[in-house]
Amino acid sequence: MSDPTPQAEQPAPRPMPASQPVLLKALRWGLVVTVGLMIVFAVLGLLVSGQPGLWGGVIGTALGGVFLLMTVGSIAFANRFVESDSYIVAFFGIVLGSWVLKFIAFIVAVVLLRDQPWLDTRILFFGVIASVIASLALDVLIIAKSRIPVVSDR
Repeated sequence: MSDPTPQAEQPAPRPMPASQPVLLKALRWGLVVTVGLMIVFAVLGLLVSGQPGLWGGVIGTALGGVFLLMTVGSIAFANRFVESDSYIVAFFGIVLGSWVLKFIAFIVAVVLLRDQPWLDTRILFFGVIASVIASLALDVLIIAKSRIPVVSDR
């Protein structure tokens, strides 16, 4: 016997956004580029100003890389809530929350790291700038070579 009460049809689950594989690729390559820059700037910093330069190179490139990877990571993480009815609210809450967190972390890092005798802040500065430029160039390259549909079914 079948149940006489009609079952409510469940809506089909929403597919992951087409940008998700591109974001994950940007995360992977961003991590690789950040680690590579950390090694390069550690060696350059060591050659230029010894131990303080080494720490400046490592910390500067790590800061720049982590802050930029947080943006891509927050977008990729927020896409996991695509099936939620409040997806847009969750998406912007997560992404904007990560930006606020990055801003606060940057201010704290600047205050804590300035005038430290064990750190060459010039190498740190150039490490941050290099990692930002490298990350932006990498993002442009990945997006330019990606195949994301322009037309959506939504």
